[in-house]
Amino acid sequence: MGFVTVVPVKRTSIPDALFEHLHTLFNSILDEGRTYPQEFELSGQAFEDYYFGEIADAWVRRDVEKIEDILGKDVKEYKEHVVGMYYVKPNYPGRSSHCCNGGFIVDPSHRGAGYGYILGMSYLQFAPRLGYLASVFNLVYANNTASLKIWDKLGFTRAGLIPRAGRLRKKGEDGEEFVDAVVFWKSLVADEAWTKRVTRTEP
Repeated sequence: MGFVTVVPVKRTSIPDALFEHLHTLFNSILDEGRTYPQEFELSGQAFEDYYFGEIADAWVRRDVEKIEDILGKDVKEYKEHVVGMYYVKPNYPGRSSHCCNGGFIVDPSHRGAGYGYILGMSYLQFAPRLGYLASVFNLVYANNTASLKIWDKLGFTRAGLIPRAGRLRKKGEDGEEFVDAVVFWKSLVADEAWTKRVTRTEP
């Protein structure tokens, strides 16, 4: 694996070519029909609104230490360097907006190398720095064994099970099936931080 670098990005901080690569990667995952609830590909604007609404992180590897090292590359090189990405944004509005959510993708060509776990560890570092107190994952489908193992290993609590929450494509077969989904929860901060947020007076 060598070393990996996490790069927090906004839509305005990356070139169009990198955005298009991330957009294409996301749609390829939707096309698999096994991990995200969206049924059809997203347009460029819809992807930007969904994935770049708050903050998105692109992971890079192969001796890349900063985003400038891969700016201006062609798509082939992006595929080599960008191993995955995730976003962080509120899971609920208003009085529950202290609970965040993340959406994770590892490029299929980089799966099996442990990058999903590294993305998860990064998420646990970044999310509280953005002011979130807890994380909630609403739909981790029960057939996504790699993801289930990651969140169990990182100390998340299985807060619930939603029966037949997803109508997903069968792996390596034609047809679809209904799959249960696990709801995961984890506090991101010490108990004192929760008390401070409850008693704060600033708007």
